[in-house]
Amino acid sequence: MMVVPLHEAPKRARRVAVGTFDGVHLGHREVIAGADAVVTFDPHPVSVIAPGHQPPLLTTLARKAELVAELGAAELVVIPFDRSFAERSATEFVDLVLVEALGASHVSVGENFHFGHRALGGPGLLAADGRFETRVVPLLEVDGEIVSSSHIRGLILGGAVEYAGRLLGSRFAIDGIVEPGERRGRELGYPTANLVPRDGYCTPGHGVYACRARTSDGAWHAAAVSIGVRPMFETGLGELIEAHVVDFDGDLYGSELRIEFHRRLRGERRFSSVDELVEQIGRDVRETREIVAGA
Repeated sequence: MMVVPLHEAPKRARRVAVGTFDGVHLGHREVIAGADAVVTFDPHPVSVIAPGHQPPLLTTLARKAELVAELGAAELVVIPFDRSFAERSATEFVDLVLVEALGASHVSVGENFHFGHRALGGPGLLAADGRFETRVVPLLEVDGEIVSSSHIRGLILGGAVEYAGRLLGSRFAIDGIVEPGERRGRELGYPTANLVPRDGYCTPGHGVYACRARTSDGAWHAAAVSIGVRPMFETGLGELIEAHVVDFDGDLYGSELRIEFHRRLRGERRFSSVDELVEQIGRDVRETREIVAGA
């Protein structure tokens, strides 16, 4: 897939889907269906329009591009969203971006998509424009709830990663570089690869999760993952994502690790002894192996 900023997009006719598309969830996928180019914004518009109120994001731009590519689009056009762009009128967005820069022959948006200064533009303005065909996609409901990025964020923050994955259309994933830790897990017989939660991005609530981890060589392994502050030990390290990569023997420090979340196993808790903690970790690892093998 080609990922290009708007000013570098080559001149050609396009069938475009437009939106922020954080998470590329099931509702977004309905909007993107049939598009050969997906237009998105970076950073998230709220971070510019209302600084300090932006939501924790579900996907990095790189992950968004990966998910969009899996849907068959050939191009992700990224609009650098800054104060100047936010002040453009809705008409300017249509004229200068959709028509002039992108040559849109078809435009697909969700029914709640708004654009332009003060968000005054909407699906009605697009549908009234005869220069391209407009498709307005109704909001998608699953189990009586609107599928939205904000709803999915709430699920993930609450630990409901399995159901969040269902609404996303793929398992929620985090990418990060493995950082040195205190090697406490190794001392307990369960070495861990440590990731520091990325500022501005969604991290599942504290607890232990059955996951799958992809190492830098592309191999996938079951992984028992703990997210929290390690209540058994005074570390001063703050919140950590600690992944015990099952049946892996190697050095992961400094390498990139992807963690896919399958299911929450339990909450974070303090144990009465280190031996009790080790016994519980053993149970977590066995359960994780079974869950991932059956996925």
